[in-house]
Amino acid sequence: MSSFRSTPRQGHLDQAKQICGYLLKMKNAAIRFQTGLPDYSDVTDPVYDWADSVYGCPTEQIPADAPTPLGKLVILTHYVDANLFHCMLTGRSVTGIVHLIIGSRIDAFSKKQATVETATRGSKFVAACTCVEQIMVLQFTLRYLGVPIQGRSCMFGDNESVVNSSSQPDAKLHKRHVALLFHRVREAIASNMLSFLHIDGVKNPTDILSKHWGYQQIWPQLRALLFWVGV
Repeated sequence: MSSFRSTPRQGHLDQAKQICGYLLKMKNAAIRFQTGLPDYSDVTDPVYDWADSVYGCPTEQIPADAPTPLGKLVILTHYVDANLFHCMLTGRSVTGIVHLIIGSRIDAFSKKQATVETATRGSKFVAACTCVEQIMVLQFTLRYLGVPIQGRSCMFGDNESVVNSSSQPDAKLHKRHVALLFHRVREAIASNMLSFLHIDGVKNPTDILSKHWGYQQIWPQLRALLFWVGV
């Protein structure tokens, strides 16, 4: 709604009323915080040798002046998605990202992309690159706060083609206009900063932030983030 602040119309007012109605109905919602580490034992995370790739042997950027990490280990989980041609006026796609620390939602991002993409692959790579940059900021913040991070971050996306192109060293670039995004994501994976894993679209909570869904379709993901009562 913020993109229409300069020239609001009656339809935008009606949508704002619906948002207020949703907040009134869901006033008992609360962010669910968890203290136990998530179990990813059933997730297949293939390990590839990037030594012979164009990236060589990059290493993860860890600040040298960060304090000694103390306390319990945390695992970072990230979900990313994009919706092609989300805005009918400009043709721009929208990026949806959710960041979780040990299963607790710490940040959510939903914003129209700065460029018009003509294919789903391009919009997904734009979203993946945005997520990678946000992961770097989050990791640096936690390290400067003295929080120990366990292993690589797990980034989940529901486009298998983009996931495989990013994760496999022998994958080729077929769209030159996404070359910088392509290499940015792959270099982050090659440095062991994160793993890019495929997830079924119906289990991806970022669909709430990137697509138009009905209540019944998004309730399972929304309940797990805001309403599920833990033990």
